Amino acid sequence: MTSPDASDMPELAVVFRTPSPVEADVVKALLAAHGMEAVVESHLSRTPFPTALHEIRLSVVPEDAERARALIASHRQDAGEPTLRPIGREFEALERTIGYTFRDHGLLEHALTHRSRVHEDASGGVIDNESLEFLGDSVLGFLIADRLFHEFPQHNEGQKSKLKAMIVSAASLARLGRRIGLGEFLILGRGEEKTGGRRKSALIADSYEALIAAIYLDGGLEPVRSFVNRQFADLLGEARRTGAATAFTADYKSALQEWLQSRERGLPSYRLAGEAGPPHQRRFEVEVLVAGEPVARAEGSSKKEAAQAAARAALTLLSQSR
Repeated sequence: MTSPDASDMPELAVVFRTPSPVEADVVKALLAAHGMEAVVESHLSRTPFPTALHEIRLSVVPEDAERARALIASHRQDAGEPTLRPIGREFEALERTIGYTFRDHGLLEHALTHRSRVHEDASGGVIDNESLEFLGDSVLGFLIADRLFHEFPQHNEGQKSKLKAMIVSAASLARLGRRIGLGEFLILGRGEEKTGGRRKSALIADSYEALIAAIYLDGGLEPVRSFVNRQFADLLGEARRTGAATAFTADYKSALQEWLQSRERGLPSYRLAGEAGPPHQRRFEVEVLVAGEPVARAEGSSKKEAAQAAARAALTLLSQSR
């Protein structure tokens, strides 16, 4: 059966209204499961930032209208059916975690929408989070630069720039995103969902930047400053404790893991390949494997040091062989 076309059937009855494309899709699928095809009409916001929809309307032929409304109402009243909650309710847990409640939940939904969801949407009313990611990167960079400027006046421009780059690295953002459970709330296409998109570091890091932009647009500079200060407190605290000189000792194992995960190549593993020398001057040799195959090996005065050196060597070799 093909979906009814609005031009062929001008007299349709509106049975559902929502600002949420996700909720509209759920209701459309519900109606279709009961033999009722719905026409979707979207009206985009005319604000400078395309962050939300004014309204999405679902319409059916008049003879199905009463049954459709009754079906939708029954699912709204069913405590065991969470899919028809008004927009925003599905993000309440995330808002509690981040300590900020949105006035415009369309902004939050926009921040969580990956481009894979847009590609699978036929209505044309879904917008991905890439523009918010761009803005969030700039907002975050400014806020961290402001903190470093005031807290490390003794450091020159190069030192502060290096420290800032380490703090706002993709690896740091992915870790912070996982800490707040951001992956659970991403709005993904079916294909991305099946390939483990909720666990991908790149997606989480990008959405984390988009979330920062959404808070900024929704509440202004001070709410997003408070959010960033809370989220980055541990990283900035470590920098203060160590004077920033050794705050972010290169972690090549994490860097290698992030590099491999971003290319869906699995996690690396490490094994002790050998050790030598007297007890007080022991040297350890560690080998790193990717997909079960040895990639590089290195030695150090401890197993930890040797593993870091092996990871660094592996990352160099893999990057050069791309």
